Amino acid sequence: MRGYWITWAVLLIFTVAMLWADGAAASISRPTFVLFMLAAMLTKASIISANFMHLRSERSGLVATVVIGLFVTGVILYVLIAPDAARIHAMLRPR
Repeated sequence: MRGYWITWAVLLIFTVAMLWADGAAASISRPTFVLFMLAAMLTKASIISANFMHLRSERSGLVATVVIGLFVTGVILYVLIAPDAARIHAMLRPR
């Protein structure tokens, strides 16, 4: 039970840091902001999958299957959504 509380506290710290970075986004360069947010989100996802999905105690084959499956799903979603987002962005651009 103690491990869940520690995990919750770490996730809360990451969430507060991400909210702070969002509030300070005007004073942080865009690439630094995006890199920080991506790193924080990946770290939070890793902590959640290790602790709440119990992947920390599983065999490496199962962990690799889950990680590869999530990566492939993310790539498919990006490939399907990005062209539409680019089209909408082009439509909203002032002429």
